[in-house]
Amino acid sequence: MIQLLSHLAHLEITTPDLDASVRFYEQQMGMQEVTRNGASVFLRCWGDYYRYSLVITRGEQPGLAHMAWRTTSPEALDEAVRRVEAAGVHGEWRAAQHHHGRAYRFTGPYGHVMELFWDVEKHAADDAHRSQFHDRPSRRTNHGVAPRFLDHVTVAASDVKGFARWYQETLGFRIMAYTDLDHAPVTVFTVLTTNEKSHDLGCVLDGSGVPGRVNHIAFWVDTREEHLVAADVLMEGGTSIEYGPSIHGIGEQTYLYFRDPSGLRVELNTGGYRNYVPDWEPKTWTPSTGSNSLYRNSAMPMSMTESFPAAAGPSATEEGALPGTEDELSAAIRNPYARQGQG
Repeated sequence: MIQLLSHLAHLEITTPDLDASVRFYEQQMGMQEVTRNGASVFLRCWGDYYRYSLVITRGEQPGLAHMAWRTTSPEALDEAVRRVEAAGVHGEWRAAQHHHGRAYRFTGPYGHVMELFWDVEKHAADDAHRSQFHDRPSRRTNHGVAPRFLDHVTVAASDVKGFARWYQETLGFRIMAYTDLDHAPVTVFTVLTTNEKSHDLGCVLDGSGVPGRVNHIAFWVDTREEHLVAADVLMEGGTSIEYGPSIHGIGEQTYLYFRDPSGLRVELNTGGYRNYVPDWEPKTWTPSTGSNSLYRNSAMPMSMTESFPAAAGPSATEEGALPGTEDELSAAIRNPYARQGQG
């Protein structure tokens, strides 16, 4: 298969309080508003090569409205659409809008809305924001957390391996790793990539019965020092740290989780490996080997089990742990980063 997709280009999230969310991403995160269109606000990180990487739209609950991926060429866009439709999924072509060309939007088999496009408007900084590094799209900012760019999105689905297989076979994602339970043959997490990163798409096992949910969105800073400073900036600004900083075994990134005003989980990460192996075989981790917390010395808060939008009611995997080894099963299904089986 030719390489169809190049990278994650932008995300659209929903929030019941648009003003509060935009204020957070501007003041705490340090992102810049680019434009507004009705109930949507478009923002960018200082290192984004395109006009924006995050769209915040007014909605009833926090959630993921769509994820957008740029293809590797115009021909790759047409081929990607052909393969999606050959797999039995039918979307629609959308006219050029919001600083990119025509796009094909479809809903994947697990309920997540995905948009594919090739033509896109590059960001051009004005004189006040032009960097002395000619390859940078704009000057580095020291305002707020100041992420360089959007990094990845982790969604939730009822069948982790089925999700990974569909995106691999249809769109050419490389499956990089899995997390299985220590004491049951259940896969609860996977990471996939379109490029050399450890992942730009993740999937957690979801027993809610609600399709199309998201666990978190993630942004990138260049160094661990910036990562630790970001934790200070968030706390001093009144944002509680949900989990971290620490290092994932899978991907080897340094992570930090917190919430935006809507309750949506945001991750800030740095580090991690680069992998260029075209025939990579995914490794399988378990919680006891440090899939989430490599040092295996911190317990994940139960708040990390939430995905968005909220399920209409409790499910067997979302409330109430089951006895025996199913206690681990319940915790790990709620979130793949559960700390289990550690000695």
